Amino acid sequence: MTGWLLDIAARGLDHVRTLRTRRRWAKLRALGMKIGRNVLLPDSTWIDTSHCFLIEIGDDCGFGEQCMLLAHDAQMDEFLDAARIGRIQIHPSSHLGSCCIVLPGVDIGPRTIVGANSVVSKSLPPETVCAGAPAKVICTLEEYLQKHRERLARLPNFDYRLYDIRSLTEELKAELVRSVASQDAYIVGGHSAELRGEGGTQRT
Repeated sequence: MTGWLLDIAARGLDHVRTLRTRRRWAKLRALGMKIGRNVLLPDSTWIDTSHCFLIEIGDDCGFGEQCMLLAHDAQMDEFLDAARIGRIQIHPSSHLGSCCIVLPGVDIGPRTIVGANSVVSKSLPPETVCAGAPAKVICTLEEYLQKHRERLARLPNFDYRLYDIRSLTEELKAELVRSVASQDAYIVGGHSAELRGEGGTQRT
C-alpha cells in the first residue's frame, strides 16, 4: 500500500477511535458520572459502571493507562450479604499515574499527583504528591515542582513542536536516544499544545 493510502487509513482509524471514546464518555455521563472539562481519560481506564453515578472527576484531571475507579466493594458479600459503596471525588487538576487503583469513599486533591501503581484507599490532601500501596503523602506539590524547575534549568530541553512523537524522524529519535543515554531530558510545550488543540491525546 502506498504512503498516501496508509496515511488515509491511519486517519480513518484515528477518527473511529475518537468517535468510540466520545461515545463512551457520553454513556458514562448518561449513567450519572460527572466528568469535567479537559480531562485525559484513556479508554483503558476501568470505570465501575454499576456505580459510576458515585464518581466525580473535576476539570483538567489526567489518568495514565489502566487506572481503576471502584465505587463499590463486594468482597464481604458472601459472608455478610452486604456490599460497601462509597463516593469517589477527584478534584480539579489532579493526576493519577498508570495502573492506580482508587477505592470507594475517597477524595483526591485538588492539584494532587498520585504515582503509578498506587492504591488510594484513603483521601489524599490537596497540593501534594502521593504514592504507594496504600498511597501516602511524599512531598508537597510545590516541593515536587521546584525540584523539576531546577532540573529543567540544567538538563536538555526539546521543543514539543519539533519532537512530537507523531512526527519524529529517525534522526530526531536518535538525538533523543543520545540525550537520555546518561541523564534525563524534558520535552517542553506539550501541555500548551494540548490546550491549543494541537496535542496527541483526546480530552473531554
